[in-house]
Parts: sequence; C-alpha cells; structure tokens
Amino acid sequence: MGDFQRKQPIFVLRMTLKQKTYLHCRQTVNDKISLLQQVLADLRESGANETKSTAGDKHETALAMLQIEQANVRGQLKEALEQKTILEKINPAASAPYVVNGSLVKTNKGYFFVSCASGKVIVDGLTVTPISPQSPLGSKLMGLHPNDTIELNNNHFLIEGIE
Repeated sequence: MGDFQRKQPIFVLRMTLKQKTYLHCRQTVNDKISLLQQVLADLRESGANETKSTAGDKHETALAMLQIEQANVRGQLKEALEQKTILEKINPAASAPYVVNGSLVKTNKGYFFVSCASGKVIVDGLTVTPISPQSPLGSKLMGLHPNDTIELNNNHFLIEGIE
C-alpha cells in the first residue's frame, strides 16, 4: 500500500456550547452589519437619484424621508458595531469560577450568554439568550457562583453551572 492509501488520523476540534454560542453571536452581528451597510449604500444611491428630480414639494418630502431613514439605519449600524466590539473583547475559550462578561450561565430557567443583548439563539438544540451585563438579569448574575440564587420579577434563578 502506498503512502496515499494509508489512513491519516483525523483531528476533530470539539467546541463547547459557549464557543458555539459565541461564534453564532459573532456571525449574526457580522451579518447584521453587512446588511445595514448595504441598506445605507442603497439609501445613499436613492438620495443621489432623488436630488436629480425636480418635483417640488414631493421631491422635498421624499428627500426628507430618505434622510430620516438613513439616520435610523446609521443608528442601528452604530449599535451593531458596538456589539461587535463587545464580542471581540470576549475570549470564548476562557472560563471563570464565577459569572463574568463572556460567561455562559446555565440556570434552572435556561442558558444565558453574558455578552451583548440580542435575540435568542438555538445552539445544539438548546435555547441560549444573550444578555448584557448591564441588563437587570445580567447585573444580578455578575460575580455569582454555581448554586447561588437570585430573584428577579418574582422569578427565582438557580445557577446550575458556568462555562
């Protein structure tokens, strides 16, 4: 048998739930940034085309609406870029014995990824909710250890694990 026919060992990188959640959040934020940048470019092009029009009041109204929409999209883009910056500061391979920014916290109420607030994500069939450390729940979780409990809005949370 030649060297090419010998089976080579395959190394499989096993990612943790936290690492998969982190990558999912980063991809979601990057996709959102790309989309918003494209929308902004399209709005700029529409605005350039609108300035060529000479329809009077209708023209002024359309131009004002475009400017409002551009401002809204710029605000959303700024927020997405801030989320990206927050995520870039997290090392998904690092862990701590207590809740810190970047922790994946398993509670009796579900999984929470302390990072930046965004919509729930499904990772390996599990629902994970990214939350900001400044959010009401995030601020109460910060610094806590497994088996600690907190109450928020008449809900009792038991920390079952931290990754």
